[in-house]
Amino acid sequence: MQSRTVNPQKENVKIIETNLTSVVEFVLLGFSEIPRLHWFLFGTFSVIYLVILLGNGIIILITRAESTLQTPMYFFISNFSFLEIRYVSVTLPRMLVDLWTQKGSISILACAAQMCFFLILGATECFLLAVMAYDHYVAICNPLHYPLVMSHEVCVRLGVGSWVIGMPVQVGQTCQIFSLPFCESNQINHFFCDIPNAQFDETVVYMFASLLITIPFMLILGSCSRMISTVLKLPSSTGRTKAFSTCSSHLIVVILFYGSVTVIVLHNCKPKSNQYDGTDKLLSLFYTILTPMLNPVICSLPNKDVSEALRKFLPKLIAIPDT
Repeated sequence: MQSRTVNPQKENVKIIETNLTSVVEFVLLGFSEIPRLHWFLFGTFSVIYLVILLGNGIIILITRAESTLQTPMYFFISNFSFLEIRYVSVTLPRMLVDLWTQKGSISILACAAQMCFFLILGATECFLLAVMAYDHYVAICNPLHYPLVMSHEVCVRLGVGSWVIGMPVQVGQTCQIFSLPFCESNQINHFFCDIPNAQFDETVVYMFASLLITIPFMLILGSCSRMISTVLKLPSSTGRTKAFSTCSSHLIVVILFYGSVTVIVLHNCKPKSNQYDGTDKLLSLFYTILTPMLNPVICSLPNKDVSEALRKFLPKLIAIPDT
């Protein structure tokens, strides 16, 4: 009788191929490590989501309804508020469903769609912040030509460009990632679809992400440095105060968003053994939830024009028609 020899390398290849093709859905672990706090988190995030929708929705309404706010600056603030609503709606409703059902299963198609929209909107936010910085730069450094440079047509083009410029790269990256076989576990230790375990070079992904982050950030730094230089040369303290107040709120949003995103990119560049320790979730909550929630307060409400418009608009909004 002939003995049957087994090639261990071929057997390992078969096992790996089985693992690579067996994934039909992912499991978002979310906050499964703290099950006792699920209902508390559900209530907290539900209130936060409503606050985000209400706050940013009011900003959009008043910038459209009040004639005094029909300027390029408020046009971009309105776009930014709409972006924040879309941005948080990609992740937060799904997270609320998972907290309610105590399940985190998600199909590969749904995971790919969520990740693609999340990446696209993240790129849009980077470029829209850069456009807003350019608008402040023209208003402060070239005020006489501001109406000509920032005409309505130019504002529309800049706004549309911010929304579409990151689409080809992010759609291409998503298609590349999800066209490859997945390995290891189908569990994703996050509350939304982060880049899952797949056989691809993560360096390429993070290189493109770094470019989409770095280019707008360098444009913002250039605009801010020119603005600061111009403001310091203004003869009156009143003019300097007004100019600083114009761009200070924008700088706070830039610091909040870019600071947390930069830390996440640096954290994800660590070896695999050091990842997924909970830091990603905390940082992601910071720029996916906290920034959209604070946007109406930071960007708009301290402004006198917005405050005056709110005083006129809110009574109309809550007024009960006579029967």
